[in-house]
Amino acid sequence: MILDILGYVRQMVPLGAAALAVFFLLRPVRKRRLGGMNLVSSARRETALALFVMFCAGLAALTLFPANLWAYVFDWVFRRDYWNWGWGVSGWRLADFYPGWEETASQFAHLSSMLTPFEEISRALNRRSYWLLFMLLGNIIMFMPLGFFPALLWRRWRWWKSLLAGFCTSASIEFIQFFIGRSTDIDDVILNTAGALTGFWIYWLLRAIAPSFTEKFQCQPRGGYYCG
Repeated sequence: MILDILGYVRQMVPLGAAALAVFFLLRPVRKRRLGGMNLVSSARRETALALFVMFCAGLAALTLFPANLWAYVFDWVFRRDYWNWGWGVSGWRLADFYPGWEETASQFAHLSSMLTPFEEISRALNRRSYWLLFMLLGNIIMFMPLGFFPALLWRRWRWWKSLLAGFCTSASIEFIQFFIGRSTDIDDVILNTAGALTGFWIYWLLRAIAPSFTEKFQCQPRGGYYCG
């Protein structure tokens, strides 16, 4: 399980690092904008915001590209001998990772099964498959930051926004995955949405236990304004 988790994290690193670089490049612009609204963003909040930006980019890398694409990129960057490949030298093409139109069209034959709620969840529970249960739990945990960080960082965030963010993000991902040779299933949307909502309630519990701690992750007003 640990190796599986590390493998997913490795695929998130390239885009996550790029997003972090852009975050710091745009920080002076954000700082001026907040200053114009008499707001101050603490170092603690900036750290949490940077983590959230990295997570969003990593999630995109993990879900919106063909399976294992970023693992190959990561290995090529840090281990130049991986498969003895080189960009454009050994015939490596990005298109090699994407399915042809025939393969994509064949997916429509399984559309009914993909849109049947709780089918994959029931199969995993009935078979008690380690891998399937791991994937189900992973689909929940993977979206928890999507409900947790916005609630932590913005005062006006509510539970239904986490629900909506989780559902819309997951549904968009599943739609795109249908056309790039990835598995698509309505149960992923259900689990991802549940994960985002769980993330919000974790924040809510944390705020109930330590309100002064969570307050430090939000913009502090200078003239009566708050981060929305």
